[in-house]
Amino acid sequence: MLAFGLGLAHRAADGTILDVYFPHPLHAPSEALATGIREVLGPIEGSTTIEVDDARLGRLVDRLDALGAPELANAARALKGARMLTVATVLEGDDPIGTTGEAYLKLHLLSWRLVTPNSLNLEGIFAALPTVAWTSEGPFAVNELPAAQLQARVAGRTLTVHGVDKFPRMVDYVIPAGVRIADASRIRLGAYLGEGTTVMHEGQINFNAGTLGAGMIEGRISQGVVVGADTDLGGGSSTMGTLSGGGKERVSIGERCLIGANGGTGISLGDRCTIAAGVYVTAGAPVTLLDDNGTSVGVVKGHELSGQSDLLFIHNAEKGRLECRTNRSAIELNEALHANN
Repeated sequence: MLAFGLGLAHRAADGTILDVYFPHPLHAPSEALATGIREVLGPIEGSTTIEVDDARLGRLVDRLDALGAPELANAARALKGARMLTVATVLEGDDPIGTTGEAYLKLHLLSWRLVTPNSLNLEGIFAALPTVAWTSEGPFAVNELPAAQLQARVAGRTLTVHGVDKFPRMVDYVIPAGVRIADASRIRLGAYLGEGTTVMHEGQINFNAGTLGAGMIEGRISQGVVVGADTDLGGGSSTMGTLSGGGKERVSIGERCLIGANGGTGISLGDRCTIAAGVYVTAGAPVTLLDDNGTSVGVVKGHELSGQSDLLFIHNAEKGRLECRTNRSAIELNEALHANN
């Protein structure tokens, strides 16, 4: 069994599951634990999401206690008597996503740091996730929102709509330890935030993307992009993702790098690289290489430098060209600034 989750779901009037909250997801449970779960919930064939009533939940609690899984047993115990729909999601393997529960479980695994970005098969996720109105009173089906807004106002309340999207805010489901997030709406569920990460107001992290350690994020980390430890992304900077145009190439940023304000990259960076403010390095951009004396030694395309370490990219305004030279000063992070304890 790849993963298991027991959680609470909202559903629309037509029965569509809108979201699932998994308080204690399991990744790669032991064979004994996986067998016990299957015996209580079964018969189970492949990955699936099923409804769980209180009677079955009670049997699951007993089995989990007997198998020595107290955290999951306590989570299951807390769900008994819930007024919301209780569901169990089983991922037997890393197959394409077939249900909303499977999508939410994989997103939880990422945000709980149980798996790293690009390690799960997320094929089918957009079809499995309904578009939802995320509000101050929980998720609503979009076509049910006007009635809910009217009902709230009649009762003297204002229903605040945070967004209409397939992905919710991460912090409404998972808050990983040791992070700071200035604007929660800019971090999607399924983002991976390494301990020590600070995301300022302009920072944005998509699902299946994130940071592997401490870093100051004031720019955009697009889907599929992984940023190494001790790397800073300046205000308004961006990393090119893979969603648009069906691209397959995944950008990664190494450790101790700096992308300056309003800069960005469409190629991978190794360790200790710097992209100056306002400079955007793309795969097809002509880059003039400079030696230690600042003399041009040739021109290459950006993709030929992808993944290399100790590079400094700057724009030479006088000559109107993108230049690259060896980066001899590694970026030192402000330790006090990045202390999130």
